[in-house]
Amino acid sequence: MSDLFPPFEPERVESKRARFKPIPFRLIAPNVITLLALCLGLTAMRLVVEGKLETATICILIAAALDGVDGRLARMLKGTSRFGAELDSLSDFVNFGVATGYVLWIFVLHDLKSFGWIIVLTLACAMALRLARFNVMIDDPNRPEWQKNFFVGMPAPAGAITAMLPLYLHFIGVPVQDYGAVPVGLYILFIAFLTISRIPCYAGKTLGTRIPRDKVLPIFVAVVVVAGLLFAYPFEMLALVVIAYLALIPLSAARYRQLDREHMASSASAASAPAEAPPPAG
Repeated sequence: MSDLFPPFEPERVESKRARFKPIPFRLIAPNVITLLALCLGLTAMRLVVEGKLETATICILIAAALDGVDGRLARMLKGTSRFGAELDSLSDFVNFGVATGYVLWIFVLHDLKSFGWIIVLTLACAMALRLARFNVMIDDPNRPEWQKNFFVGMPAPAGAITAMLPLYLHFIGVPVQDYGAVPVGLYILFIAFLTISRIPCYAGKTLGTRIPRDKVLPIFVAVVVVAGLLFAYPFEMLALVVIAYLALIPLSAARYRQLDREHMASSASAASAPAEAPPPAG
């Protein structure tokens, strides 16, 4: 428990010389993108109050896309920092916990009165707990390298995108509001559970690092087709992607367990292997 909640150690006061030292732009650029995503999440809350539900949903989706860009940009520019990581977590909590929950409250959960608000609070708190656990696990030096390809629980951006599935269905003509707020509320509670669970979800961080030459052109064509469908039928594609993502979680968990068994077996065999005999003297 002491490792989970380490004591706060304030940083030492910077000297005046260090305080005015120029900062490279590569350290600032990812944080600017994070702040843009935060602005979009806050703007979504205003738009949904004004009755612009579709525009508010798009703002949160763009914020989720920017969240996937800022971290990769920071690593590419070698501009990662502890400040950027904390800012990113705070932005994610606002965008995917507070703003997403509020949009869903205005959409249909307000029909459940106090119980609907409890669902919104549950989603927001689940996002906060998931992000706090993620920050703690980043600093774990004993985490095997292969586990970095999996998230522990559903990540916050994916949680927000999947939680808004009732909105996508509403935009394509499915009478979600006619079915009542209870199914929507139960679905959002299920997504909140997935975010704080320990169910492994594939992260895809190493996907595409090495691509066979004969697969390059088909990948280009597939990207063009998917992009065209996304622009022509955005909410139909989003609904399809969310359903496919949820359906693939059991496969991701099975793959994680397989890799974990292989890792345990290799560790056990390495521990039981006899030490090499020292070379003969002389």
